[in-house]
Amino acid sequence: MKRGLVVVAAFATSMAIVDPAHADVRASDAATAVIGASTYRPLFPASPSATEIPVASFRLDRAPVTNADFLRFVRSRPEWARDRVEPVAAESGYLGHWEGPHSLGPRAEPDQPVVNVSWFAARAYCAARGARLPTEAEWEVAAAASTTKADGTNDPAWRAELLALYGKPAPAKLPRAGAGAPNFWGVRDLHGVVWEWVVDFNNAIAAFKNGSDGLRFCGATGSAARDASDFVAFERVALRSSLRASFVLKNLGFRCAADLGTGTPR
Repeated sequence: MKRGLVVVAAFATSMAIVDPAHADVRASDAATAVIGASTYRPLFPASPSATEIPVASFRLDRAPVTNADFLRFVRSRPEWARDRVEPVAAESGYLGHWEGPHSLGPRAEPDQPVVNVSWFAARAYCAARGARLPTEAEWEVAAAASTTKADGTNDPAWRAELLALYGKPAPAKLPRAGAGAPNFWGVRDLHGVVWEWVVDFNNAIAAFKNGSDGLRFCGATGSAARDASDFVAFERVALRSSLRASFVLKNLGFRCAADLGTGTPR
């Protein structure tokens, strides 16, 4: 096995371990919301048997992880500081908007969502909390809620609102995390603030590979989608399918999830 693959395997193993000594990254259940059991219908099912995916109730952060949250994590886990992180685990722009490896500075306000973090780093943070990244199905179920309904996907007004949000350019300055209106579950900022990592972000790639060659191209792929009019879902699929686990983006952050009955540390 190549050295890079060995390092990746080591990270994957270590990130599942919760260390009680790092209690400074924990928080109460008030920071999370309970998302009710539902069914996820993927835009591009990975297989004919996966058109409907049951999603059990779970906990999800009410707001994206902030710079202050991630700074506490980096200080307790110095191997995730930008001057020490393994190149295989994060691109060179990792936390590049911070003033220093252990300081935020003017371009990274404490209450803004943390961005420029890789999937490896996001997963490690959640594991240190005793949590995990949400699955794509969980994230999409939570994001389907409008302000008044658990599932707003068939609400024309809600779909129009989402389309307007996704049509706006990314803000030059990110707002405070959690500043948006809560949805039905009490979760904020799932749309229109930052893109968010999910644990199985490359699900769409598997779906495309399982399709015919013709369906790998944009027009034909769109015609094969569950709902060809769900433009914002197309945007999320396009973004996720373009990612690699080490990638960092100035508008890509994350939040954590947890099974019911487990700890909900922040």
